[in-house]
Amino acid sequence: MNWPAPPCCTSTTVLILLILLPLSASDDRLVPGKPLSPNSTIVSDGGAFALGFFSPSNSSTPARLYLGIWYNDVPELTTVWVANRETPATNTTTLMLSLTNTSNLVLSDGDGSGRAVWMTTNVTTPMGSSPPVAVLLNNGNLVIRSSNGTTLWQSFDHPTDTFLPGMKLRIRYNKPGTSDRLVSWKGPGDPSSGRFSYGGDPITFLQVILWDGDRPISRSGPWTAYLVKSERRYQQANTSADIIIYLAVVDSDEEIYITYSLSDGAPHTRYVLTYSGEYLVQSWNSKTLTWLVLGKWPSPECNRYGYCGTYGYC
Repeated sequence: MNWPAPPCCTSTTVLILLILLPLSASDDRLVPGKPLSPNSTIVSDGGAFALGFFSPSNSSTPARLYLGIWYNDVPELTTVWVANRETPATNTTTLMLSLTNTSNLVLSDGDGSGRAVWMTTNVTTPMGSSPPVAVLLNNGNLVIRSSNGTTLWQSFDHPTDTFLPGMKLRIRYNKPGTSDRLVSWKGPGDPSSGRFSYGGDPITFLQVILWDGDRPISRSGPWTAYLVKSERRYQQANTSADIIIYLAVVDSDEEIYITYSLSDGAPHTRYVLTYSGEYLVQSWNSKTLTWLVLGKWPSPECNRYGYCGTYGYC
């Protein structure tokens, strides 16, 4: 499977979001009995990511609040994961994220009734284990761990619109016809699920497809059985600093997936599916304080699904 290699020198619309500035900050974890409220954040060990509550810039009054993960050391709020994207909260006085003794994260909102607007599911707690802990890792992954270190749940298994280094886009063989997909935001200030999705073809994993609803609009070339592939992306034309993205396809008895890593010292780099249906490679430039678009997919119209018709050649 050939990963899309879009050209540089493209432009994109920057999404401006407003964040509720935290009055206090905690460490990198959440434990039972100590909930997270809108006036605090959890920051990963290393300072790369933060977990907390944010409100899009065009929210109505009262503000719509979402639990999300964003880059902590980037001044422009850039979210990489949203928990309650379909169920925004509105009550800032009673809103809280709690970790229960049964190893579930519960986001509750209401007038003291404890109405759950979002919670983790299918979390199995080992019998006789000590209380769990939820840790935000420095790669942006929120992980629930048992007392013996076993991972019980992780946000990387539930992607939204962003593909981060170390994440997997996969198809599980024990769940035929299903695959992990990135799903775009609905609009510039609306994190709910949008029209576009991106991921492996649920019929065969020989290619990845960009969908508009159920209609494929673009696809990669077929996978040619490579295991690891590197792609060079220059951060900016007038610097010698560059980013190498190492792509890997892993096939096991249970699943097949794509993952990637970055070269040492590379700035924040991510793949993101925008609400307008573009799959972008973005890199943070600390000099200009902007997200540079290193490439986008689809690029030429020939890459669009069915552009030349059945059996056509472009």
